[in-house]
Amino acid sequence: MKLRRVVVTGLGAVTPIGNTVEEYWNGLSKGISGAGPITRFDASKFKTRFACEVKNFDPLVYLDKKEVRKYDLFAQFATAASDQAMADAAINMEKINPYRAGVIWGSGIGGINAIRDELHAFYLETQQNPRFNPFFITRMIIDICAGHISMKYGLRGPNFATVSACASASNAIADAFNYIRWNKADLIVTGGSEAAINECGIGGFNAMKALSERNDSPQTASRPFDKDRDGFVMGEGAACLILEELEHALNRGAKIYAEVAGAGMTADAYHITAPHPEGLGAETVMRNALEDAGISPHEVDYINVHGTSTPLGDVSEVLAIQKVFGEHAFKLNISSTKSMTGHLLGAAGAVEALACIYAIQHQNIPPTINHFTDDEQFDPRLNFTFNQAQQRSVNIALSNTFGFGGHNCSLIFKRYQP
Repeated sequence: MKLRRVVVTGLGAVTPIGNTVEEYWNGLSKGISGAGPITRFDASKFKTRFACEVKNFDPLVYLDKKEVRKYDLFAQFATAASDQAMADAAINMEKINPYRAGVIWGSGIGGINAIRDELHAFYLETQQNPRFNPFFITRMIIDICAGHISMKYGLRGPNFATVSACASASNAIADAFNYIRWNKADLIVTGGSEAAINECGIGGFNAMKALSERNDSPQTASRPFDKDRDGFVMGEGAACLILEELEHALNRGAKIYAEVAGAGMTADAYHITAPHPEGLGAETVMRNALEDAGISPHEVDYINVHGTSTPLGDVSEVLAIQKVFGEHAFKLNISSTKSMTGHLLGAAGAVEALACIYAIQHQNIPPTINHFTDDEQFDPRLNFTFNQAQQRSVNIALSNTFGFGGHNCSLIFKRYQP
C-alpha cells in the first residue's frame, strides 16, 4: 500500500495561557506562566493549592444555555477548540464526504467533574431517595467529546476516543494520522481535552506525591530540569488539529500549517507511575517515530519534551534523548512548554503538538521557563531553551508524551513542502 501524505489544515486551543491558538502561542513566546491559586474550589486544606486554570472561558460562545448543562467542562473545552479548528480550516461540510470525515479525541480522565457533582449530591442530599442527573453518564464518559463533535458537524467516518493517560491526545493524533494515510478517511478532527482541577484531581495526585507543593510561588513551581523541581503543576484545557489528506486539502484550497511525518507508540512495561529508569520506552518510541517518518536523528531541530518537572521523569527522558540523538542532542533545541501551561494530562499531547507546529511556522523555539539552578544530572551542553525563546531554523519538530501505565507516544511534524 502506498501511504498517503497527511497535513494539518486547522488549529484550535483553549489553554491556561490563552483561549485561542494565537493567544496561546503569544503566551509561550513570551514565557508567561498560567499558574495561580486555585479558584474552582476551596483548596486551603490541600497540600497543593495552585494550578494552571483556564481563565475567562465562556462556554456560551460555543454552546447554548440548555446544552451547557449537558457537557462536563472537558467536553466544553473540546467543543470550543474543535469549533475554532473547523473555522480555521474553512471546512464546508456540503463539499466534504461525511463518511470519509471523522473524529478521534483523547482524554485521560474525562468527566471527573460530573462524577464529583453526582457523588456529592448523592451522599449529602439524596441517600434516602437516590436521584441522579439523566445526563450524568453522558457527561462522564470519555468518548462523548468525539460524539458531540461528530453530531455537531455531521462527521460519519471513524469516531472514537483514545485513553492512555498523559499520552491520550498524542495517541489520538497518531491514530488520525494512520487512518488518513491508510486511506480509511480523508479528514479527521483530532486532539484532546482535560478538566481535572477539582477536589478529586488535586487530592488524588497529591496522594501520589506527584504535584509540586510550592504554594508560596505558583508561577515558578513548574520548573522542568531544574535541580529543585518537586513535581508537576496541573493544567486544563484542549487543543484540536484538523488532519487532512494532502490532495484533499489542495483540491479545496486549504492552507497548510505543517505535515505530519511520523508517529511512534511503545510501552515501558515497568511500573504504574514511574518511568523506566534507563528511558527504555522513551528511547524506543522516538526511534520508532523517526523510522516511521523516514527521518534521521540529525535532521530533527526541536524536541518538545514531556518534561513534567518531576525528579525521575525529566532524567529518564533526557537519558533517552541522548541515546537516540548522540552528539546531535547538543545541536538541537529542547523545551518543556509545561513550564508555562502546566501539565494538561490527557490533553498535553495536543497543546504541545500545536507548539511544535507553530515553532515550525514562526522559526522560534518556546522556552522552558523557571530555570534557577542547574542540575548536575544533565550535560551542560544540552540546550533546554531556558527562560527565553530562541530563534532558529526549524524544519522538523518532535513531540514526546508519556503516561501513567507506561504509555509512550512520539509525533513528528515537518515543514510542508509540495
